[in-house]
Amino acid sequence: MTRVATFGNYQSALLDLMTAQTRAADAQERVSTQKNATDLTGFGRQSETLTALKGAQSRIQGFVDTSEAVTARLTTQDIALNQIGDGIAGLRAAVGNVLATDSAGSLMLELEGHFQGIRGGLTMRHHGGYLFSGASSSTSPMTVTSLTQLAAAPDVPSVFANDTLKTASRVAEGTTLETGFLANELGGEVLEILRDIHNYHTGPNGPLNGKVNADQKTFLTTQLNRLEQAANGVIDKTAQTGSIANQVENVTRAHKAQLSSLDELVGDRTDADMAVAITDLELSQIAIQASAQVISQLRDASLLNYLR
Repeated sequence: MTRVATFGNYQSALLDLMTAQTRAADAQERVSTQKNATDLTGFGRQSETLTALKGAQSRIQGFVDTSEAVTARLTTQDIALNQIGDGIAGLRAAVGNVLATDSAGSLMLELEGHFQGIRGGLTMRHHGGYLFSGASSSTSPMTVTSLTQLAAAPDVPSVFANDTLKTASRVAEGTTLETGFLANELGGEVLEILRDIHNYHTGPNGPLNGKVNADQKTFLTTQLNRLEQAANGVIDKTAQTGSIANQVENVTRAHKAQLSSLDELVGDRTDADMAVAITDLELSQIAIQASAQVISQLRDASLLNYLR
């Protein structure tokens, strides 16, 4: 006599169907995400390695972000320094022209214009903060707005409001660069010269607005030499800024190379083999169809068919 066990057959077929559906869902997830898993649990023993690699990626990316911010700041700083340098060059040209022509003419007006250019460089902002104010980036580093106010101040140091903390940035492990300058060290020398010229102009040996005499020429010659020294100081700071920018660029390039290498290491462990994933998906779909067909056929494997 043939024995029919419908329940056992159904249970076996359903388990096969559920297993095939689980495999299909796993393969479908790998195909859609292109990853072997969506969380560390799915990577098993490799989860600790992945955690370390992800931590290294995050740390290096932080250095890259810092370096890019520093590069942007240095670019603005270079513009400001060039503006200050152009202002000093303009002052030298104005004084040199007076010595060449023996006529002061509009010297003081020219000095006022170049003072404003230098002041603009010293008070330049980056992302809302003053470049050369030190830590007090929300406070303008200069308290005077004209040559007259500069001359009326007790002394040149009193016109600067910056603190003594220079901007420093940590761009790599164990590498912190001092990337900023202070307004008083950039503009102190040239403002001292401008103040002396203005006070000479308004003093007993002035004014400097017509044909210059021998004493005035001697005074202006001295100031021209001082302006040359001030210009050299700003040029040195500009060159230093360029050197720092190159160093930051090299560090950033190295960090990006490290990130690329880490991405490959992580990808080798997390990226799914798409050919295998698609094959697994197709095979699991075939298994689902086969299991469903078996269940359908079991409908006819009933005891009633034997009792007819």
